[in-house]
Amino acid sequence: MHSVVIIGTGFGAISAAIALQKRNIIDFVMLERRSFAGGTWLQNAYPGAAVDVQSPLYSVSGEPYPWSHLFAKQNELADYTEALIAKFLLSKHIRLNSEVIESRWQNDHWQITTADKNVVHAKIVINATGPLSTPVVPDFKGLDKFEGQHFHTNDWQHDVDIAGKTVAVIGSGASAVQVIPAIVEKVKKLHVVQRTPHWLLSRLDWAFPSWLAKILAFKPLYTLIRWCIYWSLELRVIAFKYSPFLLKMLGYYPAMRHLKKQVGDPELRQKLTPDFTIGCKRIIVSNTYYPALQHRNTVLHDASDSLQHFTKTGIVFEHSGEQAIDVVVFATGYDAADSMISYSVIGKGGVSLQEQWQDFPRAYLGTTMPNFPNYFVVTGPNTGIGHTSAIFVIESQMKYIMQCIEKIQNEKLQSIEPTIQAEQDYTQMVHQEMEKTVWKTGGCSSWYQNKQGKVIAMFPGFSFVYRQMCKKFKDKHHVFVLQNSTPEQPTSKKTAG
Repeated sequence: MHSVVIIGTGFGAISAAIALQKRNIIDFVMLERRSFAGGTWLQNAYPGAAVDVQSPLYSVSGEPYPWSHLFAKQNELADYTEALIAKFLLSKHIRLNSEVIESRWQNDHWQITTADKNVVHAKIVINATGPLSTPVVPDFKGLDKFEGQHFHTNDWQHDVDIAGKTVAVIGSGASAVQVIPAIVEKVKKLHVVQRTPHWLLSRLDWAFPSWLAKILAFKPLYTLIRWCIYWSLELRVIAFKYSPFLLKMLGYYPAMRHLKKQVGDPELRQKLTPDFTIGCKRIIVSNTYYPALQHRNTVLHDASDSLQHFTKTGIVFEHSGEQAIDVVVFATGYDAADSMISYSVIGKGGVSLQEQWQDFPRAYLGTTMPNFPNYFVVTGPNTGIGHTSAIFVIESQMKYIMQCIEKIQNEKLQSIEPTIQAEQDYTQMVHQEMEKTVWKTGGCSSWYQNKQGKVIAMFPGFSFVYRQMCKKFKDKHHVFVLQNSTPEQPTSKKTAG
């Protein structure tokens, strides 16, 4: 039996593995469903892919990298990920082609079953599959009859040559905004299918000169730059939650100026102007998207010319009729709210996590749930962040998860889980605070929300507040079961915290 099983090999999993090694816990295994390790930035290799958080902040603490741009592109992020895997010798812990189909609690440990029927046993599970790992393709009428090539941006088919082809990109979110400018010059014709426009801000990117890239590897300087970026971004929460005026000043007016500067045609500008408050959906940064939409090769189909159905050779639109299409790219996002964990998780007494989350996903500190001892979710419910680096939040979660693991080891515990009351109180607090945010009040339907309209993806406040909550472990919020206690009559340790 392993001490820990980590499910996934992206930044969340790598952060967990590094944290375990720092505590001399080396008996862990990392299960990866794909044939390669690395997660998001090795999987999402579509043209134009890049991060939208400044590179020095979007990196693991204490692990600087000589970035070539302020906003790193996919290839550098992939290189950085692989460098971390190599530096910390994680390959010997990684099992590829090991898709988890079930995790089941067995009284004092977890039994993890993979698609190839292998079974792994571990005292602790850290799920680091990530919320943006289950791509969504809507059930378009007639898609099964379409004889052309089609794929999601998450699974870009590099063997499909789009040069000189007629291509349709369905979607107008973050990946579409990156893909469209990257391919518009290569294709014969580009149909952009937009259901709703997004707010865009200009991308203040620049290339680092080689001398600056080199000194970025100097840890004290790197740390200083990271914290300067962090605090400048953290101020955005004031606009998202507390000040509509500031949101207009920092968001709406710059976005409108950007739109007017780059789009001269009033009719097109109107099609590209969202009808919801800026920030309600993810704010996208790009200097190239609006020009790409006005390229001679591009045809924009907005809501007034909606996609009706597919045919064998193309797509039928409401007003422009049937258009011949060679390749369809789905930039249609992910199921980040309702399918946060894609495999079956069975806890104490046969309780299913999917059933427990039937109304909506919820977890204490967005990390752990009653009835699921020793089971931790990295980037779980309400841990998303709309203004800063997701890695900062991941490393905040590690402060809580590692305290739990240390207690299991040092206090000879069989298991640890939050109390029902602690999870309920935390969930109530999160959703009460959410009512004050633009993600709830901004008048949009976004991937931040589940089918019932609850905002599941985002944390409704400052990320440093979340980190403090993770650092301050509270015994009274947990149930501790000592080793050799029977599950029917657990010995619980509850003390003031």
